[in-house]
Amino acid sequence: MTQLLLIINPGSTSTKVALFENQTQLIKKTINHDPVTLKQFKRMIDQYDFRKQTILDFLKESNVNLNHLTAVVGRGGLLKPLASGTYLVNDQMKQDLQNAIRGEHASNLGALIASAIAEPLHIPAYIVDPVVVDEMHDLARYTGMKDIQRVSTFHALNQKAVAKRAALDMGKPYDSLNLIVAHLGGGISVGSHQKGKVIDVNNALDGDGPMSPERSGSVPLGPLYRMCFSGQYTLDQIKRMNYGEGGMVAYLGTNDGIEIMKKIKSGDELASKIHEVMCYQISKEIGAASTVLKGQVDAIILTGGFAYNTLTTDLIKSRVDFIAPVLIYPGEDEMLALAEGALRVIHHEEEVKVYA
Repeated sequence: MTQLLLIINPGSTSTKVALFENQTQLIKKTINHDPVTLKQFKRMIDQYDFRKQTILDFLKESNVNLNHLTAVVGRGGLLKPLASGTYLVNDQMKQDLQNAIRGEHASNLGALIASAIAEPLHIPAYIVDPVVVDEMHDLARYTGMKDIQRVSTFHALNQKAVAKRAALDMGKPYDSLNLIVAHLGGGISVGSHQKGKVIDVNNALDGDGPMSPERSGSVPLGPLYRMCFSGQYTLDQIKRMNYGEGGMVAYLGTNDGIEIMKKIKSGDELASKIHEVMCYQISKEIGAASTVLKGQVDAIILTGGFAYNTLTTDLIKSRVDFIAPVLIYPGEDEMLALAEGALRVIHHEEEVKVYA
């Protein structure tokens, strides 16, 4: 039976929209938003009406008949820690996203906009493997500060989808393998997948792990807390140094991977150095992840936008391929992963989960 799915994936400066007929993508659009326009909104929730209207305008221009939709699927946001799976968007979920209980992020808008479109059509709205999927084992939660606990916030949707795809290509069940998956995008997360569960992963959003194109990753605490109490910076400025204006953009003035690669190819020594630093830090994180799995690693998977760059993947591979074979799955395929999650529920292959 044909299922028509509308997929909505809000990012920091763009919103991806796609229409799927079962697993076949019919149309896709990346709606880029003017950063100056976005800066006018104080909180992420304030962008809700603006982003929703851009989606509706695109669907109207594309002559999409909303009455033919089976379901609407949004990217999951910063919710309470959840088990992996597909969730029905309900009032509690919408309330928690509106209140940003775990922080501000563009993905918070996914479920809200999906529900707003689905509700008048009397069809379900879903999210799939949100960034707060939490399968971490107990040892991974502790830090050296009693009042601070490590939490699971990572690119769960793409990591899970790519890990399952790799397992299929390897001819083995996902839950029979030990995998290290490194998502290389605007943020970078490196997950230790043990027999189908991500038992440890760096917090890609909150200053943990490798530097990325726009995030600082882990930094020495001493200099950081001296900066915080120097009186020279506001809390918002410090947060931006960590998220949005940290990492490669702090050094190079851009977080655009294509532009950075052009700089390197043109002989820009600083761009080459900072790119190598990022790859070095990613490799260290992969090495650490291998100890979580006690060296029993079936494969290391590199995915995300930066995995398209052979310079990036070759630098990482040269440092980690002694651990396990390195597999490259460039890009994110998040739209397909969202569609597949909804289809598993619609086809009764998986039970829909309820957020509470």
